Amino acid sequence: MTDRSILRAIWIVLLLLCPTVAWGASGQVERVNYSRDIRPILAGKCFVCHGPDEGSREAGLRLDLATAALEPADSGMAAIIPGDSEHSELIARVNSTDEYEQMPPSETGKSLSEEEKSLLKAWIDQGAEYTAHWSFRSVGSVELPDAYESAQPQHPIDVFVKTRLERDDLTMSPPADRAVLIRRLYLDLVGLPPTYAEVQDFVADESPGAVERLVDELLASPHFGERWGRHWLDLARYADSNGYLGDELRPQAYRYRDWVIDAINRDLPYDRFTIEQIAGDLLENSTISQKIATGFHANAMVNTEAGVDREADRVIQTVDRLSTVGTAWLGLTIGCAECHTHKYDPITHAEFYQMYAFFNGLEADRQVIKTLPAPVEDPQKKADRLAKMEELATRLKSTLTENTSGEEQILEQALKILAIHRSDRTETQKESLDHWRDDLDKQSREWTNEYEKLAQKQPKPVDVVALSIRERSQPRDTFIHHRGDFRQPGPQVEPGTPAFLPPLQPRGERADRLDLARWLVRADNPLTARTAVNHIWQHLFGQGLVDTEDNFGTTGSEPSHPELLDWLATSLIEEGWSRKKLIRLIVTSQTYQQSSAFRTDLHEVDAQNRLLGRQSRFRVEAEIVRDLALSVADLLYPKIGGPSIKPPLNSRITQVSRNQEWKVSAGADKYRRGMYIQFRRATPYPMLTTFDAPATTSSCPERERSNSPLQALAMLNDSVFWECAQQLGLRTAALGDVALQEWLTYAVRTALSRDPSSEELARLETLTAEFESLTLELSDDQIDQLLKLESDGKSVSQDAPSPTSTNAANLSPRQQVVRILICRSLINLEQFITRE
Repeated sequence: MTDRSILRAIWIVLLLLCPTVAWGASGQVERVNYSRDIRPILAGKCFVCHGPDEGSREAGLRLDLATAALEPADSGMAAIIPGDSEHSELIARVNSTDEYEQMPPSETGKSLSEEEKSLLKAWIDQGAEYTAHWSFRSVGSVELPDAYESAQPQHPIDVFVKTRLERDDLTMSPPADRAVLIRRLYLDLVGLPPTYAEVQDFVADESPGAVERLVDELLASPHFGERWGRHWLDLARYADSNGYLGDELRPQAYRYRDWVIDAINRDLPYDRFTIEQIAGDLLENSTISQKIATGFHANAMVNTEAGVDREADRVIQTVDRLSTVGTAWLGLTIGCAECHTHKYDPITHAEFYQMYAFFNGLEADRQVIKTLPAPVEDPQKKADRLAKMEELATRLKSTLTENTSGEEQILEQALKILAIHRSDRTETQKESLDHWRDDLDKQSREWTNEYEKLAQKQPKPVDVVALSIRERSQPRDTFIHHRGDFRQPGPQVEPGTPAFLPPLQPRGERADRLDLARWLVRADNPLTARTAVNHIWQHLFGQGLVDTEDNFGTTGSEPSHPELLDWLATSLIEEGWSRKKLIRLIVTSQTYQQSSAFRTDLHEVDAQNRLLGRQSRFRVEAEIVRDLALSVADLLYPKIGGPSIKPPLNSRITQVSRNQEWKVSAGADKYRRGMYIQFRRATPYPMLTTFDAPATTSSCPERERSNSPLQALAMLNDSVFWECAQQLGLRTAALGDVALQEWLTYAVRTALSRDPSSEELARLETLTAEFESLTLELSDDQIDQLLKLESDGKSVSQDAPSPTSTNAANLSPRQQVVRILICRSLINLEQFITRE
C-alpha cells in the first residue's frame, strides 16, 4: 500500500467517525454555530413538540430557549448537559433505535441524518452555547472587509461579495456587455426597453460616469415609480375588486395605486412611506394624501355575499391586515400565531392578539378627496331638456289633478324629488316616491319615468373619492380567540408588540397604529430595514440575500452575505431611508454589472448563484411582458396614473365570468401599461395570471416564475400580442421594398435593441422563405384578415416609420404578411421577455 493510499484511508476513517464537523486550516475542529448549524435542525425537527407553543409542548421539554432546554424535563433527566453529550438525553434519544424512545418519533415522518446527529453532539460537547437568531439581533455597524483598504478603490458591495467568493476560490464574472447592461438597467428601473439608438449612444459613450448618468436619468423618470410601485403593490395585495364570489368592483381603488407611484417617484423616505400607509389618518392635521395612503389596509378582501357572517368577515380582514404588515415590513409569518403560539418563532398566542388589537377598530371608508364643479351643459340642449320636462309636468298635472283636490301639491313634491339625483335622495324621499308611483296608472308612470330620466341629465358637482380607513369612534375590546375562533373569546389584551423585539413606546395610555408605525421604523428594530433591503435586492438580482423573502424567522434561510445585508440596512437608515439612493448604490456596483453568462466552475460550487459570482438571468414579470410588446410596436400610451383599463379580452371569457360587462377601454387607454389593467380577483385578466401575476388574496413578497406552454401560446395568439406583431411588421413594411437583410436587421434592432448576428440573420432568411411559401397557400380573404388592424395605425414616436406609409404600398399584401409573421416570431423569442 502506498503512502498516498494510507493517507486516503485515514481520511475516510476520520470522515466516517465524524462526518459533519468541519476542519479549519490549522487542523482544529471548527466551532459549531448554533444559529447556522443547530437551530435549523431543532426548528425543522423538534420545535413542533418542544418549542414555543405551550399548547403542543410534549414531556415538559422546551428546546428553543437555553434556560428551558438545560432544565430537567418531566422525566427528571436533562436533555442537554453542556460539555457532556454522552449523558445528554437529547443525544441518547436521537441515536436510539427503540421506536418508543427515538426522536423524532417515527409517526412524525421526520428523522435526523447522521450529519445532523453529529452536529448536535459536537455542539453539546463544545458547551451548547445558544445565540439569538440572526434576524432578531440588532443591526449594528458593520466594518468593511480589509480588502476595502487596498490601494485600488473598490465599491463597498463588491468588497463584501469578493471576500465571500474568495473563500471558495471563486471570482466575479467579467462585466456585462454594454448593450446588455443598458437593457438590464432599463428593465430593472423603469420596466421598458431602450431603443436601438439609446443603446448605441450608451455603448459609444466611454466617458467617466456614463453608467451613473444613465442610472440618474432612469431614477428620475416617472416610469420608475410605476416599475417599483408594482413591486410594492404585490406586497400590499392591491386589486380592483373585493374578491370572493360577489367580487364587486372598487372603482376608487386606483387612487391608492396612484399614491404609491407618486410616493416612490418623489422618493418619499421609506420610514415616512411606512407611517403614512399604516397610520396616515392619525397624523396631526393629516392630509388627503396621507388618508389615501391608508388604502393599504382597504386592500383586504371583503365578502359581500348574501347571508355572510359580517363579524367573521371583519375578523378575517383584521387578521389579513396584521399578517400583511408582518410580511411586508417584518418578514415574519405572524399569521401562524392566530390559533396558537407560533411553532417556530417567539410570538405567543397572546402577542398575536396584542398586535391584532392595533387593527381591531378599523373600518373601510370612502374618503372625499375634492368636489369638482358641475360641467357646463350645452345651452341649446339644456333649453330642449327643460322644455320637454315642462311638457311632461303639464301632462301629469292635467291627468292627476283633474278630479282630485290636493293632488297638485303632492305632484309638486314628487317632481321636486324626481329632479334630485338618485344618489342624493334621502331614504324618506325614496320611500315616498315609490309609494306615490305605485298608485299611478301606466301612462302616468311612463311620463314620470321620462321626466326623471331627463332630470338626471342635469350636470352635478362630482365628488372625487378614494378608499381609505378610519377608526371607530368607540374602540373595540380585543380578546384572545381560543384556537383562532372569535366566537370563543379568552382573556382581554391591549395593543402591544412581541417581547423579543424592542419595546413599544406609546404616546399615550393606550398604544395606537401610529405608535406601531413608528415602532416599525425605529433604528433599533432589527427586521424592518433588513426586510426592505432584501426586497430591493431581490428585484435587482432575481433573489434576495435572504431567499425566503417572507420568512426571516427561525425556519427561514440564513442570509448569503449577512455582513453585506446589515451594512446595506445601516446605509438605508443613515441615508434617510431613501429608496433611490439604495438602488443607485447597488446598481453602480460591479456585482450588479456582472455578466449573467453561465459558468461551469461557479455552478459546481454554487448552483443557485447564492454567492453572486455572476448576475442572474430571468423572465420579466407579466405586466412587463405586455409593456415590452407594446413598446416595440410603438403602441404604448405612457400616461401615468388614473383609473384602471380594460384591454381586449376574448368573448369566451367575458360570457361566463363576472367580466360580462368588460367594455374595452376607448382610444389610447387600452394601450397603457400592464400595471393599470383592471384586476378582478375572482376572474383576473388571463394573460397576467398566465405569466404568474399574484392572486392578490394575500401579500406576495416574491412572484413565481413558471415556464409553461400556455405562455408561448398567449404570446402567439393573444389579441394584444398579435396586434403588436402587426404594428411592428407594418412598421418594417413601411421601409418599402428594401433588401432582405436590411428590413430583417431593422426588425431585430427594434424588437431586441441590438444588431442581429450573422447566424441569426441566416436563420431569419430561412424563416422568411418558409413564410413566403406559407402565404402562397392562403386565400386573399385570409391575407386581408391578417392585415386587419385593431388600432388606428398611428405611431406614438415621431421618428418611427408609420405603418400607413406609402412605402408599404409598394409591397404586396402577402409580402406585408411575411414581415408581420417575422415580427411575431421575434416577439416570441425567449430573449425578448428575458432580463439578462
